[in-house]
Amino acid sequence: MKITGQTASAVFDSIRQQILSGALEPGQLLPPVRDLALQLQINRNTVAAAYKRLDAAGLAQTQGRRGTVVTAPPVVGAQEGSAAGSALHDLSSGNPDPQWLPDLRGLLPARAPRLYGAPTIDAPLERLARAQLDPDCPPGYALELSHGAVDAIERVLGSWLVPGDRVAVENPCFLGSLNTLRAGGHATLAVAIDEHGMVPAALAAALEAGARAVLLTPRAHNPTGASLSQRRARELRQVLERHPQVLVLVDDHFAALSQQPYHSVIAPRTRRWVLVRSLSKALGPDLRLAVLGCDADTAARLRLRMAPGTGWVSHLLQDAAAAALGSARVMARVAKAGRDYAQRCQVLQQALGEQGIHTPAVMDGLNLWVPLAADSQPLVLAMAQRGWQLRGGEVFAVQPGVHGLRITTAMLTAGDARRVALDLRQALEDQGALGVLGRT
Repeated sequence: MKITGQTASAVFDSIRQQILSGALEPGQLLPPVRDLALQLQINRNTVAAAYKRLDAAGLAQTQGRRGTVVTAPPVVGAQEGSAAGSALHDLSSGNPDPQWLPDLRGLLPARAPRLYGAPTIDAPLERLARAQLDPDCPPGYALELSHGAVDAIERVLGSWLVPGDRVAVENPCFLGSLNTLRAGGHATLAVAIDEHGMVPAALAAALEAGARAVLLTPRAHNPTGASLSQRRARELRQVLERHPQVLVLVDDHFAALSQQPYHSVIAPRTRRWVLVRSLSKALGPDLRLAVLGCDADTAARLRLRMAPGTGWVSHLLQDAAAAALGSARVMARVAKAGRDYAQRCQVLQQALGEQGIHTPAVMDGLNLWVPLAADSQPLVLAMAQRGWQLRGGEVFAVQPGVHGLRITTAMLTAGDARRVALDLRQALEDQGALGVLGRT
């Protein structure tokens, strides 16, 4: 390799060009800082600064005494959704039941076209959104919009963090959040969770390890279905109170459908915070809209990324959302859908329990989580042979050690629940694993 340069920027550009051209390949070790400094006759701090930029840009990774290696190009991680053309009964998609989603086209009001310079948030939607956020946000909060929860996470992290910054996240973690963090070049710090959500001691350890942001789910955690209890939320607030500089990002994606109360983790001293409430699960994934309550500084930064005239959320989407949220008939249907989802999950829980397969006591959301003690792939294959497509838990892992099955229950009938439970028991027995199920 031929590295040149007399400044950190020049050394960075020289190595970057060779990585992009293929002259330096993934896994290849870069020269030690001291050796390259002697070769170029520059200060070691100059080389170290160049390597730090490469690490932050995701082009190389510093691995302590092992040195700095060229990283592989990013790959697309596992995605939510159904596999097209599969002959299996799909219980892996994470999708809501289409029968509960309103026809938003029929709700659209007749409105004059909105042009450049119009307010980015329509008054009817703002009024309805604030009615939902007011009880759960600190006084004086700002209201913003995004194209769904994952878009909100990307924009908020991009507003405050740079590539390489550490983010504390639940382990296991929602696929959309994981992919967003990886795409942004952020380092993830795994925080263990149990049936009540993030474990306070694990969060404290992540913050002490340098996390600049925390991303957590207050209820209907995907994939485990965990929701914060009042006590757990208070304990997490106490941890965050000691780190007021940390960005707190609360992804309350299932708010409109959840059967569990919302308990806030936003501490009084927290300076930067966002509460995200998506409408995707209740009104349809294609709506692509979430409402955000946040502090004033974060709102100002988000407005720069969603500048008027170039990046507002479509007023047609806002019209549809406002019409749905303002309709007593639609919201009654949403409430009924939430109860139906909870009941379907409970039916499968009961069926599994009758087969000796015990799951966490309270789960909320569209999925049920079966913790395992070992790799889920043999079970996923065994269930596929029986006609069921399930989601293996390892794809949700922030760090190795997460094992489980995620079963989407949103469209599961009572009869199918009994058959799934029986087939899963037989598959576990065949593998000698029925008595060694894991814990959340």
